[in-house]
Amino acid sequence: MPDLGVRLQLMIGSNVPLPAPYAVLEALLDLEVTNKDRERDGFQMKFSLGKDTPLDYGLLNRGILNPPNRVVISVVFGVMPQVLIDGVITDQQVTPSNKPGESTLTITGEDISVMLDLEEKNATFPNQTDSAIVTRVIAGYARFGLIPKVTPTTDVPIQTERIPTQQGTDLAFIQQLAQRNGFVFYIEPGPLPGVNMATWGLDNRLGLPQPALTMNMGANTNVDSSINFRLNALGPAEPQVTIVEPFTRLAIPIPLPSGLRPPLATRPATALRRTLARDTANRNPAQAALRGLSSASQSSDAVSATGEVDAVRYGRALRSRRLVGVRGVGMSYGGLYYVKEVTHRIKRGEYKQSFSLTREGLGASTPAVVP
Repeated sequence: MPDLGVRLQLMIGSNVPLPAPYAVLEALLDLEVTNKDRERDGFQMKFSLGKDTPLDYGLLNRGILNPPNRVVISVVFGVMPQVLIDGVITDQQVTPSNKPGESTLTITGEDISVMLDLEEKNATFPNQTDSAIVTRVIAGYARFGLIPKVTPTTDVPIQTERIPTQQGTDLAFIQQLAQRNGFVFYIEPGPLPGVNMATWGLDNRLGLPQPALTMNMGANTNVDSSINFRLNALGPAEPQVTIVEPFTRLAIPIPLPSGLRPPLATRPATALRRTLARDTANRNPAQAALRGLSSASQSSDAVSATGEVDAVRYGRALRSRRLVGVRGVGMSYGGLYYVKEVTHRIKRGEYKQSFSLTREGLGASTPAVVP
């Protein structure tokens, strides 16, 4: 089979994204997509502007690049597309030039979760688990191809004691419920263009790792420059959780279980800092423990790594919120990492991926990683 290389697939539309017209692709100079594990994903595209008439620029007249049109950006390795982002245009910047052919149009947008953050609401959800509430809220955005992937919870609040209340946007409310359960919430595009998985649950630190990022291995090397590693001893923190017994008013410490996340290192860094969970005093033990676990999971990583990989040599799009192997850097910093952030930079003839990785300590937990 002939090598089809790497191709860009761009879809734009007001409601249902369709393949972009040839004139839009021809004017595209470069684009950048950033995928983050906790924050919203974003994209930016830069186009050259030319006037179809003496009155205005053609790309602006068509209106196809106006907010809030929907954009789906995919890359195709061989025959299978990998969706980088499904988002909405939020910003348009025009830079006219006195020199012919140098005027530019810059389009900026965020992933589809921005649509959950546009309208503030007041609502109550009596006698419902947090997972049922999240599923119900996400179902209201089915028109954007959202498919809920919600981890079930079992705590049903008694109406006479507590009623879950929303005071803000749907996105802020879902994130609040996630934090209360030690979870994260994010929307990830794919597996097909126009489809999005709305995940509410634990960090994805399980599953088959992505192919390794490789240094110092001759023809197998796929990292453009050195990977920079950092061990930050002040990164991890151990939360102290205390509740108040309602009758005696005694403060009772709540022990937190260890091993919330699968270990990626053989020598985890010791937490030098101690923090206090200040909103747990009036919670029951289970709720207080969940708050503490949420705080611990957000500050458990001590080792970080940054670098850049050539997508053509790597052979696929590196994805955030997944595991990846690192090899050719020694046992202390080699092994498996969690991909925290990836920035895809694409222009004609070039596709680079900058990455940020993290884990809890030193020492490879596996003798080898997936090549």
